[in-house]
Amino acid sequence: MLNELFKAQQRMDRRNFFTKATLGIGALALSNLMKAESQEDLIKAIPGLPHFAPRAKRIVFLFQSGGPSQLETFDYKPKLKDMFGQDLPPSIRKGQRLTGMSADQASLPIAPSIFDFKRHGESGAWVSELMPHTAGIVDDLCFVKSLYTEQINHDPAITFFHTGHQLPGRPSIGSWMSYGLGSLNDNLPTFVVLQSKNAGGQPLYARLWGNGFLPTQHQGVQFTSGKDPVLYLNDPEGYDAGDRNRMLGYLKELNGVQKSAYGDPEIDARISQYEMAYRMQSSVPEISDMSDEPDHIFDMYGPDSRNPGTYAANCLLARKLLEKDVRYVALYHRGWDQHVYLPGGIKNQAKNTDQGSAALVKDLKQRGLLEDTLVIWGGEFGRTVYSQGKLTETNYGRDHHPRCFTMWMAGGGVKPGFTYGETDDLSYNIVKDPVHVHDFHATIMHLFGVDHERLTFKHQGRRYRLTDVHGHVVKDLLV
Repeated sequence: MLNELFKAQQRMDRRNFFTKATLGIGALALSNLMKAESQEDLIKAIPGLPHFAPRAKRIVFLFQSGGPSQLETFDYKPKLKDMFGQDLPPSIRKGQRLTGMSADQASLPIAPSIFDFKRHGESGAWVSELMPHTAGIVDDLCFVKSLYTEQINHDPAITFFHTGHQLPGRPSIGSWMSYGLGSLNDNLPTFVVLQSKNAGGQPLYARLWGNGFLPTQHQGVQFTSGKDPVLYLNDPEGYDAGDRNRMLGYLKELNGVQKSAYGDPEIDARISQYEMAYRMQSSVPEISDMSDEPDHIFDMYGPDSRNPGTYAANCLLARKLLEKDVRYVALYHRGWDQHVYLPGGIKNQAKNTDQGSAALVKDLKQRGLLEDTLVIWGGEFGRTVYSQGKLTETNYGRDHHPRCFTMWMAGGGVKPGFTYGETDDLSYNIVKDPVHVHDFHATIMHLFGVDHERLTFKHQGRRYRLTDVHGHVVKDLLV
């Protein structure tokens, strides 16, 4: 009966023949990609990649979800102290639209930061007292103080920063990396996602690490802090590795029959995912086991690093993943959205993240990994210079601000001890060297040897890319 069913499915007219023949060619190409055994083979699976010699081969994005205030972290504006409580001048605002949370305010009172800033390192970078550990590594960092976006609310802004478009459905940057450059290892995913536990704040969605219209094996794989780092990876009780191996063998045969009937290249992708899951049954427990880490490493990352799922623990786990040549690690930490009671809120956020971030950079450097690993720290937009709601000398809030915000990078071919871009005295408008999110993406791709205009994927009759039809490489950031 089953054979007759498949025979019926395989009867085709002229139109079906050409449709399925075309899909079969695609399946063959994807199959060859999956069978590539070396890094060189994986890269060559996309013709011509890399387009030029890469400076980086791994990346970790320490994404601070919610929009950290540049005014309380890295963009020092001492003149604001003389402007306390003054209404934001129309000449500065320039008609910029506001969110619904502050649009109805009678005034927009200027709120200077209550935190002290000092210069640090040979580079003399300004850093807030909130970030003492980051202050200790400024000579390894490349600050970009002139980033901007058009998105003023969290969901579209975060989606835009991870996919190059404010609407859902596009591939994430990690998926583009996986698709274009392939994997550096056999037993772990190319793209891994970590989230801090109990961080609060705006929710995060799987589309931020989704594959969009790319083949599904390029989506991010989320690791959790629970007993099973990857859900449903372990065998059920009474089921051993031999059972799993036999099951996968039979499943591969069935999928092979299905592929011969339908010619769908996504079937090959699914087979590849099952095989990767089988290999991960041994590699994931090994990578998540921290028992071999010496005390001085835990001390460097801070006391939270012994508590799985915290930001510090995830920074340490990220180092282990990068050490095993996972190409892209996305580490998400929520809770930076301080519309009210900002001083207390951002102080707690800095306490939870500062030491782990700095330790990761130092740890990669001491292991010789920072040179070809790109580290990125930052959020989806900045915060306003004016207070949302009531302003006092010790308390205020800040609304979303897409016109300028600060991020930092380290390693992977960017200039160390360097600051790029400048904002006005109110950290409201960019006055020198603006960097759009598309430019930032183009620069990241360039560091990996990829011309952002040439890495495309045809979908629904159009060729798409991460930077859409925009973006230029900011070469001043590069070594």
